[in-house]
This record gives sequence, C-alpha cells and structure tokens, in this order.
Amino acid sequence: MHSAQFLRRRAASDYLREKWGLPRSPRTLAKIACISSDGPLMVYAGRIPLYPIDGLDEYARAQLSRPVRSTSELRARGT
Repeated sequence: MHSAQFLRRRAASDYLREKWGLPRSPRTLAKIACISSDGPLMVYAGRIPLYPIDGLDEYARAQLSRPVRSTSELRARGT
C-alpha cells in the first residue's frame, strides 16, 4: 500500500461509484469483506475498516473488462 489516505466504508462506496462507475453500496462492501477475499484491501482502526485509495483503484481495475466495441467481441474473447 502506497496511499496514506484511507476512506471509511461509505466514502469508499461513494469513491468507487463516482470515480469508476462501480455501484458498490456500503452494505455490499461489508458483505464482500465477510465472505470473499476478492474485495478491496482494507485495514482496521480498532473495529473500523478503512480502505486505502490505491487499494480501491486496484479493486476497480480488476472488476472492469478490457475495452471492446461490442458485446459479441467480449464473449468471443472471454474477458
């Protein structure tokens, strides 16, 4: 982690939606944190999860496909 700035869960949700167009509610981020290891990186300040901005950016990039011109192109190449 290189970022010194951390966001609480609601702010992380807003950041993912506003910067990346990814609709992840705070409840969804909480659920991902409990049941999956595929979510964004986080650290804890006591019991409060904090998301580093560079971790949110890495998570968002992993959620997006490569650029395509049509849905058939996306299915044909599998990514």
